[in-house]
Amino acid sequence: MTAPEDMIELERALTRISHLMTRAKQHDRTMVEAGIALDRASAPLLRLLADAPEPVRLGTLADRLAVEAPHVTRQVQRLERTGFVERVPDPDDGRAQRVRITAAGAEAVECVRAVGRRWMAEALADWSEEDRHRLAVLSHRMVDDFLRHAEENHLLGHRAG
Repeated sequence: MTAPEDMIELERALTRISHLMTRAKQHDRTMVEAGIALDRASAPLLRLLADAPEPVRLGTLADRLAVEAPHVTRQVQRLERTGFVERVPDPDDGRAQRVRITAAGAEAVECVRAVGRRWMAEALADWSEEDRHRLAVLSHRMVDDFLRHAEENHLLGHRAG
């Protein structure tokens, strides 16, 4: 069965975006411009913590990043050494800990995001504000639908088992 042309083109565009955003050279240039020493593996974790309203358990971080818990533990240890995150007691379980971003970590994320926003502004300089807004709205809608679909499938899988 052949996929509809719009799905083929959407998948192609998303693959290109993913490749562009995760290239090692792009990451390295961004970190140099931001003046931040942050490895590629730790960057998504630090961004996630920057957006979290409260400290997060290690297992939750692993789930949200779709990686194994030991990977998160190693990244948290690296980020602790840089002073970008810290562990705090879990208020729901005295034996457990949660991770939260520090002021230095939040500042680092903002520096990296500022470089990214500047890069996007330069790349999309010829786009109208309306087109940029429409792209943002549709992108959020797409991600929300992807997340909802993934969660529905995850829950269905647990019910069946």
